[in-house]
Amino acid sequence: MRKTLWLLALLIFLPGAVVSAQEKPAGVTVLRAAHVLDVRNGQMMSPGMVVVRGERIVAVGSKVAVPEGAHVINLPGLTLMPGLIDVHVHLFLHPGRAEDMQTVRESAAQRTVQAVLAAKADLWAGFTTERDMGTEGVGSASTAIRDAINAGEIPGPRLWVCGNAISITGGHEDALGFNPAVLIPPNADLVNNTDELIRTIRQQIKEGADFIKIYETGHDQFVQGRFSTPYQFTEAQLAAAVEEAARVGKKVAVHVMGEPGALYAAEAGVMSLDHADDLSPQTMQIMRDKGIPAVPTFAIFQYFADHASATDRPLMEKFLANKIQQFKKQVAAGISFAAGSDIGPFPHGTQAEEYVLLVRYGLTPLRAIQAGTLEGARLLGKADELGQLAPGYDADVIGVPADPLQDISALRKVRFVMKAGEVYRLPNQPDWLKTYWAMWFNQPQ
Repeated sequence: MRKTLWLLALLIFLPGAVVSAQEKPAGVTVLRAAHVLDVRNGQMMSPGMVVVRGERIVAVGSKVAVPEGAHVINLPGLTLMPGLIDVHVHLFLHPGRAEDMQTVRESAAQRTVQAVLAAKADLWAGFTTERDMGTEGVGSASTAIRDAINAGEIPGPRLWVCGNAISITGGHEDALGFNPAVLIPPNADLVNNTDELIRTIRQQIKEGADFIKIYETGHDQFVQGRFSTPYQFTEAQLAAAVEEAARVGKKVAVHVMGEPGALYAAEAGVMSLDHADDLSPQTMQIMRDKGIPAVPTFAIFQYFADHASATDRPLMEKFLANKIQQFKKQVAAGISFAAGSDIGPFPHGTQAEEYVLLVRYGLTPLRAIQAGTLEGARLLGKADELGQLAPGYDADVIGVPADPLQDISALRKVRFVMKAGEVYRLPNQPDWLKTYWAMWFNQPQ
């Protein structure tokens, strides 16, 4: 209870927790900065100006007329670029306790309060749009977070939500390793045949899901030195899920680590293959043909390798090494990538690390940025509204203190955040995130 009260106090009283009336979009706002990055062609405009009317961008350039009466925000030394899009987050997870124990030890109310703060932390870090890939046992609570953000009641990114992911009995994110005589809730909605799968999809859509997430593979292991992960749903079952979601204009994303599950998912026509450690040439050809991106989620693999116990570290490092090797093959094969970090088990607001790792392991800085802007917007079906600074697009603008094409780590240092024309962060505001993590995660569990 005491921690929950602290979380509520942080949400209400810390600087930047709410947007002041004078920062809400009214009339025209002009952003003046050192540079503006065109993420489509990698060109830099210097100096850079972005003109915003209400929630939309109306002009971008080096020399733009300032409308009379416009509110001018000077951002010297900053490079402006589109708000970042993280297509694989878990707002309802946090560091410091295993996922299955969060479901057991923490109430839905406590986890929802944490999710509100996580959404604010991600927005503060420049992530103006996110796809929440499962509440891990809290059902459709993400619907309430999304709707509150949309209504302007709490700060956070635009959200696409799915509620719980879908798995099978005894599969990934079922309650494994406990006394079977004790009823322990799973972190997913469990189904065992196609009829149950369709029924669950319909229930999730009823509860407000924007898309459906399915766990297609697990348990991951190495067998005789080779990576192995069994599939959980057949191609026919995945195709039935895609068809049912499409009936009401929605799509299916899958957690998939390797073959043959990846092939089944690609053939079924899912919206993305998340994690995607091992992909066969046949799978990658189908992904190219259908425009299905991989979402590498390097940040979570790197985090687990760096923070594993002495016992687990060799295996975690083996998983990471295999992922790096396979990713290089995927880059060479020419498939598309959308940036997703799998944040939740590591602290919210730090997922710009994903871009650093994408560059470290094979992408150019521009392509990594495009994965988190243009490709993320395309994945969400919003390529004409999000992902770049151009007239007619939503006014999602962030400012970083260096050229990210030369130093991708600049994305870790966001200093200015605007979403839909509202300013949420200015360079001179204190970093409330440090207080948040110190008060919450450094406390005894």
